[in-house]
Amino acid sequence: MSVPLREATIDLDAITDNTRHLRRLTGVDVIAVVKANAYGHGAVHAAVAALAGGATRLGVVTVDEALELRRAGITAPILAWLHAPGQRFDDAAEAGIELGVSSLAQLEAVAAVRGPHPVGVHLKFETGLSRNGIAPADAAPVLAEAARLERIGRIRIVGLFSHLSNTSEADDLAALAAFDRGCAEAESFGIRPELRHLAATAAAIELPPTRLDAVRIGIGLYGLSPFADRSSSDLGLRPAMTLRGAVAAVRRVPAGTGVSYGYDHRTTDETTLALVPLGYADGVPRQASGRGPVQIGGRRYRVAGRIAMDQFVVDVGDADVGVGDEVVLFGDPTLGFPAATDWADAADTINYEVVTRIGPRVPRRGIA
Repeated sequence: MSVPLREATIDLDAITDNTRHLRRLTGVDVIAVVKANAYGHGAVHAAVAALAGGATRLGVVTVDEALELRRAGITAPILAWLHAPGQRFDDAAEAGIELGVSSLAQLEAVAAVRGPHPVGVHLKFETGLSRNGIAPADAAPVLAEAARLERIGRIRIVGLFSHLSNTSEADDLAALAAFDRGCAEAESFGIRPELRHLAATAAAIELPPTRLDAVRIGIGLYGLSPFADRSSSDLGLRPAMTLRGAVAAVRRVPAGTGVSYGYDHRTTDETTLALVPLGYADGVPRQASGRGPVQIGGRRYRVAGRIAMDQFVVDVGDADVGVGDEVVLFGDPTLGFPAATDWADAADTINYEVVTRIGPRVPRRGIA
């Protein structure tokens, strides 16, 4: 069987199993976060797989991301929580999208929608991350107006939520306390939503008091660990993405041969160079030049020299490597492959970025 030039295979059963595992671990509803094309895994297929694993809602950032899921036939509740200034929400309301609201201006924009049904909203509190959210000093007028709009049937307040910094247990518990104060203030205005959600993957696993009514699971869905000191397998998770390609050319060269731009790598002996047709245009981080690991023929190598836009080179020594041989950049380390975290370490970044940045030129193929 021929090996694709470049491909990301997505183990949909892994996403389903990871969702089911985290649902059992936390004991609360799971909001499956499929923003940013499901962290590079393919939003529609990942959403379906997560729902099969017991997720009760989907989370995205933009209304456009939510509408993509609706156009694919997904009917589950979807929350979109980050909006452009002055954005209108008619299309979102018509599609039954729930909207995160972080200010009075956003609430008024939602209230301007004229439709047959109240628009579902989740009110977001600022609890210390210094991003979007209703600040404590601004909460009273927003909550008063939200309560009024719910009474007259213009909105339905589905949830209250915020986000954690994952700085330390003390910081996250302080954010939880701030969130609890916001929820108590909301209740004083008669707001009693069905959901309070605060924890993403890290806190959902590590800090049970933050689980509340639901957890928003992003990186954990895709089988990657949010912790520097624990692997996927330590957490009972299975990585879903395997990024692979095929050797496009091989070249036998003498000692002293320069490799790729800048000749950052020169061969020390006569050796074989293998060309891999993946580069930073495909999301392979250039910062991992000279360090990124790959597997060819069951053996581990590292990128030789700089990663270019469309390709990189591997110095395979005297190994019997030929055109068309499979090259695995990362996948499930329990199967012997490098991990996305290995590439993150090589690029001085995080595994979230490694998988999310895989570009549209790389076909995704779902497997189950």
